[in-house]
Amino acid sequence: PMVELVPGSNSRLIAGEQSMISFLKMDKHSYFAPHRHHQEQIMIVLDGYCDEIIEGKLYRVQKGDVIILPSNIEHGAYIYDEDVQVIDVFGEVRADYMVKLLQVMATLNKKK
Repeated sequence: PMVELVPGSNSRLIAGEQSMISFLKMDKHSYFAPHRHHQEQIMIVLDGYCDEIIEGKLYRVQKGDVIILPSNIEHGAYIYDEDVQVIDVFGEVRADYMVKLLQVMATLNKKK
Protein backbone atom coordinates (compact mmCIF):
# COMPACT_ATOMS: atom_id res chain seq x y z
CA PRO A 1 0.00 0.00 0.00
CA MET A 2 0.94 3.66 -0.34
CA VAL A 3 2.49 5.03 2.85
CA GLU A 4 2.74 8.76 3.59
CA LEU A 5 6.31 9.43 4.71
CA VAL A 6 5.82 13.19 5.08
CA PRO A 7 3.03 15.41 3.72
CA GLY A 8 3.27 15.32 -0.09
CA SER A 9 5.56 12.29 -0.21
CA ASN A 10 4.05 8.83 -0.52
CA SER A 11 5.84 5.54 -1.02
CA ARG A 12 5.41 1.87 -1.65
CA LEU A 13 7.88 0.23 0.72
CA ILE A 14 9.49 -3.18 0.34
CA ALA A 15 11.64 -4.52 3.14
CA GLY A 16 13.77 -7.59 3.49
CA GLU A 17 15.65 -8.62 6.60
CA GLN A 18 18.59 -6.32 5.90
CA SER A 19 17.57 -3.78 3.25
CA MET A 20 14.67 -1.62 2.12
CA ILE A 21 13.47 -0.09 -1.14
CA SER A 22 11.14 2.89 -1.36
CA PHE A 23 9.24 3.66 -4.58
CA LEU A 24 8.65 7.31 -3.73
CA LYS A 25 6.45 9.96 -5.33
CA MET A 26 7.03 13.52 -4.13
CA ASP A 27 4.17 15.83 -5.12
CA LYS A 28 4.81 19.06 -6.96
CA HIS A 29 5.12 22.12 -4.71
CA SER A 30 5.97 19.97 -1.67
CA TYR A 31 8.92 19.89 0.70
CA PHE A 32 10.82 17.02 2.29
CA ALA A 33 12.34 18.57 5.41
CA PRO A 34 16.05 18.01 6.05
CA HIS A 35 16.65 14.96 8.21
CA ARG A 36 19.31 12.35 8.83
CA HIS A 37 19.37 8.61 9.47
CA HIS A 38 22.12 6.07 10.00
CA GLN A 39 21.22 4.05 6.90
CA GLU A 40 23.18 4.78 3.74
CA GLN A 41 20.77 5.79 0.95
CA ILE A 42 21.03 5.52 -2.81
CA MET A 43 18.50 7.71 -4.64
CA ILE A 44 17.66 7.04 -8.30
CA VAL A 45 15.59 9.77 -10.00
CA LEU A 46 13.11 8.17 -12.40
CA ASP A 47 11.12 11.23 -13.43
CA GLY A 48 10.98 14.96 -12.71
CA TYR A 49 13.50 17.11 -10.91
CA CYS A 50 14.05 18.66 -7.49
CA ASP A 51 16.66 20.48 -5.49
CA GLU A 52 18.21 18.13 -2.96
CA ILE A 53 19.31 19.85 0.21
CA ILE A 54 22.53 18.17 1.31
CA GLU A 55 24.31 19.58 4.36
CA GLY A 56 22.61 22.95 3.72
CA LYS A 57 23.58 23.22 0.03
CA LEU A 58 21.21 22.81 -2.95
CA TYR A 59 21.91 20.33 -5.75
CA ARG A 60 19.59 20.01 -8.75
CA VAL A 61 18.82 16.35 -9.49
CA GLN A 62 16.74 15.17 -12.43
CA LYS A 63 15.62 12.11 -14.34
CA GLY A 64 18.52 9.70 -14.73
CA ASP A 65 20.58 11.05 -11.82
CA VAL A 66 21.79 8.80 -9.02
CA ILE A 67 23.06 10.15 -5.71
CA ILE A 68 24.58 8.34 -2.76
CA LEU A 69 23.81 9.78 0.66
CA PRO A 70 26.23 8.48 3.29
CA SER A 71 25.13 7.54 6.78
CA ASN A 72 24.00 10.45 8.98
CA ILE A 73 24.30 13.16 6.30
CA GLU A 74 21.58 15.81 6.52
CA HIS A 75 19.39 15.86 3.41
CA GLY A 76 15.93 16.87 2.19
CA ALA A 77 14.31 18.29 -0.95
CA TYR A 78 12.40 21.15 -2.52
CA ILE A 79 9.97 19.94 -5.18
CA TYR A 80 8.83 22.49 -7.75
CA ASP A 81 6.36 22.46 -10.66
CA GLU A 82 6.16 18.72 -11.32
CA ASP A 83 5.95 15.50 -9.36
CA VAL A 84 9.20 13.64 -8.75
CA GLN A 85 9.45 9.85 -8.87
CA VAL A 86 12.45 8.19 -7.25
CA ILE A 87 13.63 4.85 -5.99
CA ASP A 88 15.43 5.01 -2.66
CA VAL A 89 17.55 2.03 -1.65
CA PHE A 90 18.53 1.78 2.00
CA GLY A 91 21.38 -0.42 3.21
CA GLU A 92 19.34 -1.30 6.30
CA VAL A 93 15.64 -1.39 7.08
CA ARG A 94 14.40 1.96 8.40
CA ALA A 95 12.45 1.29 11.58
CA ASP A 96 10.55 4.60 11.26
CA TYR A 97 9.31 3.63 7.79
CA MET A 98 8.41 0.12 8.96
CA VAL A 99 6.25 1.59 11.73
CA LYS A 100 4.38 3.70 9.17
CA LEU A 101 3.93 0.71 6.86
CA LEU A 102 2.63 -1.50 9.65
CA GLN A 103 0.17 1.21 10.73
CA VAL A 104 -1.22 1.47 7.19
CA MET A 105 -1.47 -2.31 6.90
CA ALA A 106 -3.27 -2.56 10.26
CA THR A 107 -5.79 0.08 9.13
CA LEU A 108 -6.38 -1.80 5.87
CA ASN A 109 -6.87 -5.08 7.73
CA LYS A 110 -9.47 -3.49 10.03
CA LYS A 111 -11.51 -2.45 6.99
CA LYS A 112 -11.80 -6.06 5.79
